[in-house]
Amino acid sequence: MKGRPTKVTMADIAQSAGVSMATASRALSDHPKVADATRERVRGIAADLGYVHNTVAQSLRTQRSHTIGLVSDHIATTPYAGRVILGAQEAAAAQGWLLLLLNSGGDPELERREIQTLLQRQVDGLLYAAMYHQVLTPPASLSSVPTVLLDARAENGSLPSVVPDEVGGASAAVVELLRHGHRRIGYLNNVDDIPATRGRDQGYRQALQEAGVPFDPTLVEAAEPTPHGGYRAALSLLGRPDRPTALFCFNDRMAMGAYQATAALGLRIPADVSVIGFDNQDVVADGLRPGLTTIALPHYEMGAWAVQTLLARIQDPSVPVEHAVLPCPLVRRASVDVPPIAGPPRAT
Repeated sequence: MKGRPTKVTMADIAQSAGVSMATASRALSDHPKVADATRERVRGIAADLGYVHNTVAQSLRTQRSHTIGLVSDHIATTPYAGRVILGAQEAAAAQGWLLLLLNSGGDPELERREIQTLLQRQVDGLLYAAMYHQVLTPPASLSSVPTVLLDARAENGSLPSVVPDEVGGASAAVVELLRHGHRRIGYLNNVDDIPATRGRDQGYRQALQEAGVPFDPTLVEAAEPTPHGGYRAALSLLGRPDRPTALFCFNDRMAMGAYQATAALGLRIPADVSVIGFDNQDVVADGLRPGLTTIALPHYEMGAWAVQTLLARIQDPSVPVEHAVLPCPLVRRASVDVPPIAGPPRAT
């Protein structure tokens, strides 16, 4: 019966690399005074020998676990927001940090326990993430470690935060329609009073104003942000004798409903009416025919920004609190064209 494999030590690595134990240790810890060639040689030998770094011992020396936690409400169970996690994970890994993810499902008591568990495990910082852009009061327990809010802002602005540019994204959508020659642009808005609703409405009006197009309140129809809500709102606008030639939708799910309403009225996209959404939910925007032109939420970029900002504040607590607003790019597909020539609806 074979015995247990001998544990590889720092002394073994130093001897094989022809360096001192101190140099070997510094090389494996990314010490800036170690030459690149030496660092790579030591790392290669450590990998060949199967060396496992003792992170517990390092934590005792540095008083850091090199671990951060991400507590979210529903992100982990929301497919289109998964890129938030990917952006955070890759940004953390790039700097040698580990990201621990916990999802509360919106349960305040579970969230409290999750935060407490992460703090007990000596995480060096926390990301507090929301499923959608919102203003909130962070739990008091977050004050014990550096924290960054992800897709959310604190009411008092006390914590660094990152959110999407709702105004700029909506403006870009309407400008795209204006660029194609549309002037009667309907807006399927959300009934919920949240930052995204207010920001996207502001962007819609702002783009019209800058183009010299008068705002017409009768071209705005609010409904629940679902396919059913989008269907009812679009049916109302497109059923008018003076129907709009284009629709800007609060989100892609409402745009899906607009597609259904367009078909029910015997209209074609984009020949009779152009449609733009918001969110760039791949399963919706790519799945519709024709493909939906939409505005992408910067999920990946927000996750990466949050981690980079958190690590900077862990290293230096005096780093100023920053509130980032990241751009929402336009994703062109096939649902936008020039306005149709005036006339009766064309049958499919």
